Amino acid sequence: MDFDLPEEMQSLRESVRRFHETEIAPALPDYEARGEFPREIVRKLGEAGYFGAAFPEWLGGSEAGFLAVSVIAEELSRLAPELGYCMNMQAMTCPYTIYNWGSDSQAEAHVPDLISGRSIGMFALSEAGGGSDPAGAMRTTARRTGDGYLLNGSKMWITFSDAADTGVLFAKTDPEAEHRGISAFIVRPKDYPGYHADPIPMSGLSQALRSCAVFLEDFPVPEENRLGAEGEGFRIAMNALEYGRLTVSARLVGLAQAALDAAVSYANERVVGGQAIAHYQMLQERIADSVVAVDAARMMARQIGWTMDQGRTSTRVASRAKYLATKAARLAGDTAREVFGGYALSDEYPVKKLNAYIDMLTVGEGTENVQRVLIAQDVLGIKDANRHSLRNRLRNQT
Repeated sequence: MDFDLPEEMQSLRESVRRFHETEIAPALPDYEARGEFPREIVRKLGEAGYFGAAFPEWLGGSEAGFLAVSVIAEELSRLAPELGYCMNMQAMTCPYTIYNWGSDSQAEAHVPDLISGRSIGMFALSEAGGGSDPAGAMRTTARRTGDGYLLNGSKMWITFSDAADTGVLFAKTDPEAEHRGISAFIVRPKDYPGYHADPIPMSGLSQALRSCAVFLEDFPVPEENRLGAEGEGFRIAMNALEYGRLTVSARLVGLAQAALDAAVSYANERVVGGQAIAHYQMLQERIADSVVAVDAARMMARQIGWTMDQGRTSTRVASRAKYLATKAARLAGDTAREVFGGYALSDEYPVKKLNAYIDMLTVGEGTENVQRVLIAQDVLGIKDANRHSLRNRLRNQT
């Protein structure tokens, strides 16, 4: 058993580093200063092929696979946490849901532009008050009209929704049927009236790549833009979140590694009592614990991608990996705070920003307690975590 990344994956990771040096680092601060969505950077990321790893060549992808998605997501988040969200909106939960559940014509109409970065994506499931049961608590409705649907309601914490060109949005076609009444739709926010997105102020996070509250008032969706059958939306959403755990787990590992790198560098520079604080035993203990946790989380995050590449159901490993990545990222972020002391609050250093993104991602695709429940019920024989097969169109599995 070889635990080293294949050579092509190592090359892929190095290419992300070079891309960051040449295209992201020089340009992103200006977008942040203006509070402007960095469409040009996203387009260049797409053109470089970073969003298309899990897609077939006929849609513009490379078929590099899901392990490649994990590697890209980790490295991009380590270097540019703001852009890590692209690995969901442009590479997984939005475009892969369309590819996975849509017809060939739907995939051809939307996926190439999303993974090339020409079109900005979003995934609109969560609602205010939905908590850890976003589907069951859904209030947004989709009422049939002569040639499609009219959507009414609101969504919350929808990333890129103020910039999105294409999205996957969930609404109830049968409000009385609970989970079985949910349907999924491909939406085009800029093509029709009745859509409005308000950015949510969040301290420490990007002012250019934002999450928003979305409001829908008689927003029209043509019937041909429904994904799957009416009432199939809950299954589609749960399937999509599993692919989201692939990227979120890897992104948490990238953030954890960035926090650990910052802590190690500063510990060797900061002198107290005539020597670098790296020589103090209690600090060494914290660093050691963080190193082991991050390495373990990385292995599990990559195991999700490997499992998906085998065409196997990955719910069990995805839940465990998300939980472990959350724990590792929190530990690394807290370690960095302790090492930097008061400077951890300064914008001069990356610790404040890294911890803000860690806090955000610990909620995404299922909180720690949600993962604990899934893991415990699986082990105790209450509910088999892998009881539902994973639709994986790239590997021709259902």
